[in-house]
Amino acid sequence: MTHKPKILITRKIPAECLSYLEEHCDCTQWEGEGSLPREQLLEQIKDYDGLLLSGTSVDSELLERAPRLKAVSSISVGYNHFNIEDMKAREVIGTHTPYVLDDTVADLVLALMLASARRVAELDSFVKQGKWKRGAVREEHLFGMDVHHATLGIIGMGRIGEAIAKRAVHGFDMNLLYYNRSRKPEIEERFGAQYCTLEKLLQESDFVVLMTPLTPETVQFIRKEHFEMMKPSAFFINASRGQTVDEQALIDALSNGTIRGAGLDVFEKEPISPDNPLLQLDNAVTVPHIGSATVKTRNDMAMVASRNLVGALTGGQAYVVPELQYLLK
Repeated sequence: MTHKPKILITRKIPAECLSYLEEHCDCTQWEGEGSLPREQLLEQIKDYDGLLLSGTSVDSELLERAPRLKAVSSISVGYNHFNIEDMKAREVIGTHTPYVLDDTVADLVLALMLASARRVAELDSFVKQGKWKRGAVREEHLFGMDVHHATLGIIGMGRIGEAIAKRAVHGFDMNLLYYNRSRKPEIEERFGAQYCTLEKLLQESDFVVLMTPLTPETVQFIRKEHFEMMKPSAFFINASRGQTVDEQALIDALSNGTIRGAGLDVFEKEPISPDNPLLQLDNAVTVPHIGSATVKTRNDMAMVASRNLVGALTGGQAYVVPELQYLLK
């Protein structure tokens, strides 16, 4: 009789995902709040063939403690927490969950655009603080900016970028510019999009949406000089990773009127520090990295990650990260 692979699950997952994994694997699931503390993970990992996690760093420290480890499955589309070179050296497969969250993240990006332009969070606070009184404020002081028929610039036209483009063009009649490593003629045909330089996109867009993955090349991809290229009336939206932006340059641009506002789902350090100046700015909408955070999407992601882990351990199908696909036999 073939022994089932032994896997460690570092956070609670939906019951149907656990049931699926138990059909194929010998499972141990962390039952505490949040994720299994790293110190305990490092102590336990030596006995496991597979690891299901979300955001925990997979680096040389962990891999050196894991002589049996064959596969790591992350409940995320991003995998910047994987040290790819260390995983290659030890021939550990890494998987992620693309596709399943594209529409949900795109929904949030549109929400951030609308909330920023129409000052939703700021004016919600205005009402709740009892400031909405007849004659107390001139009506034009509550005005925002239109989203419909404005120009949207998307930096990084991947799957989520395409989902944003669909909503913006078909739902809000927006004009679309995009900057990407490679040109996408099908996007231009479907949405009337214009492929352009980063400089042109920044200069002409009313909304700049950053959707690049975090790689060594994209760390602080958007900096002081880029904000200075943008219109004073423009809004910056980031739902990629916080480290893709020079956060201090963004704070300065919002504080001194270089740009009109920002909608941010991600930050340089997470959770964000309570003394971060972004939290004191009325023209910054800040949410706690909730791009994929709906019940259905997170459950779907957990199931994809579960199937990925079984596939990677048994030679079946899995969404292996591109740099490690050669390891899947």
